[in-house]
Amino acid sequence: MSRDARWKSLLELLVERGRLDVEEAAAELAVSAATIRRDFDQLAEQQMLVRTRGGAVVHGVSYELPLRYKTARHASEKERIAKAVAALVAPGEAVGLTGGTTTTEVARALAVRGDLASGSPALTVVTNALNIANELAVRPQFKIVVTGGVARPQSYELIGPLADGVLGQITLDVAVLGVVAFDVVHGAAANDEAEAAINRLLCERAGRVIVAADSSKLGRRAFARICAADAVDTLVTDTAAGSDTVRRFTEAGIEVVTV
Repeated sequence: MSRDARWKSLLELLVERGRLDVEEAAAELAVSAATIRRDFDQLAEQQMLVRTRGGAVVHGVSYELPLRYKTARHASEKERIAKAVAALVAPGEAVGLTGGTTTTEVARALAVRGDLASGSPALTVVTNALNIANELAVRPQFKIVVTGGVARPQSYELIGPLADGVLGQITLDVAVLGVVAFDVVHGAAANDEAEAAINRLLCERAGRVIVAADSSKLGRRAFARICAADAVDTLVTDTAAGSDTVRRFTEAGIEVVTV
């Protein structure tokens, strides 16, 4: 197992359990206790966990994995969701994309759509996510608009008043939201309040709003609210979403697409 794969597994176990002992983690990953101790020490130096006597605990109450460690979670579901979201975008539209693993997959799905291979531009993409802008900027069929702001290392998203200034001057046809949680009562949410504020602005500037979220995000709450459920037009999720969950969103007036 590579170091990155091991770190991803350790961080996911910490998210699930809140605390890990060295011996417990070593048994889970089939490596030596000395290796786990080194991993914990190095992750603590990056402020991704808090070292304790004999183990580690999660870093803070709103702990989240950095984007590079989340890409493999629910990967197949995210790819299906992304293709379905990309199919909802019409040529010539202005699309806002927030940061996140699912919206990154949406950007990739848009990039390979044959009907967007020509035009000037075929699509305008507005994003505050540096990794999404980087992937699409080399493709001439897209006009890429990147907000200003301060980069948030966990998600590669630009946040702050500089981003506010750009978003206040544009109008979007559709905003695609990646979320940490989406619930009928509590709405769409993120872990970070500054990130949520930029995502909220994208929603407000859009004619319609699509939430792209795998079923593990549904019926959950998170710290920072992005928007109310009634601000969302469409939810695209995977078929593992429970029928009761889907029904609640449908009754709230949200079109639900399961793939």
